[in-house]
Amino acid sequence: MRILKKSAITFMVFLLAAVPLFAENITIKGSTTVLPIAQATAEEFMNSNPKIDISVQGGGSGVGIAALLDSTTDIADASRPIKDKELDIAVGRGIEPKAHVVAMDGIAVAVHPANSIEALTKQQVKDIYTGKISNWSQLGGPAGKIVVISRDTSSGTYEAFNSLALGGARVRPDALLEASNQAVATVVAKTPGAIGYLGLGFVSDAVKAVIIDGIQCSKETVLSAEYPYSRPLFMYTNGAPKGAVKSYLEFVTSSAGQYIAEKQGYVGLQ
Repeated sequence: MRILKKSAITFMVFLLAAVPLFAENITIKGSTTVLPIAQATAEEFMNSNPKIDISVQGGGSGVGIAALLDSTTDIADASRPIKDKELDIAVGRGIEPKAHVVAMDGIAVAVHPANSIEALTKQQVKDIYTGKISNWSQLGGPAGKIVVISRDTSSGTYEAFNSLALGGARVRPDALLEASNQAVATVVAKTPGAIGYLGLGFVSDAVKAVIIDGIQCSKETVLSAEYPYSRPLFMYTNGAPKGAVKSYLEFVTSSAGQYIAEKQGYVGLQ
């Protein structure tokens, strides 16, 4: 009996040792622009902190902020500042959104690589997206309909582009709406007459980022704010972060975390 009791105790000690004490779960939801930063930093952070499990989901900035207001996420990724109406909802629910800038980004305007257009002005971009220009021949390019690609209205990239590029004007009704940066990149890459906008981290050889008002979208021009469609990227928490969430955010904004953001194609803060 003593031998059995001792064996049982030894087994229980083994089980306790196998189960991480003080394990914490972190949920991150929101912007598809911030998503690569969140995924890459979360993976590295969990490698160094095996007792912490981080779940990362996209869906758009509006989805992330709504989840924060519903208390269904610890961190809301957003590629735009929180709106006044969202702040009003937060106040009514006792939520205190706190913004943490985690990187900088530029919204690149991209066309198919075969398109001869290399540069556009801000006014031309606005005229394309509001419907005043509908054919590439109006811009000195080959005759052909401009296929306008935009983001859906829950997207922070849509909100930022609408403010920075369109001055709040409505996007033309025949624009094709896509749910993510990658979806925009894919459509533009496959459609010779297309134009779309996407985060700098999603620009590749499959699309051509055009020069805007003489400024190329690059890490240097975004950091200096020369590029006209530059913006900060956010992670929002309910009040000042604590515990594992605080540790994770400190990692994201550290030199190591910013190095990861740079590797993903974004502009680091350091």
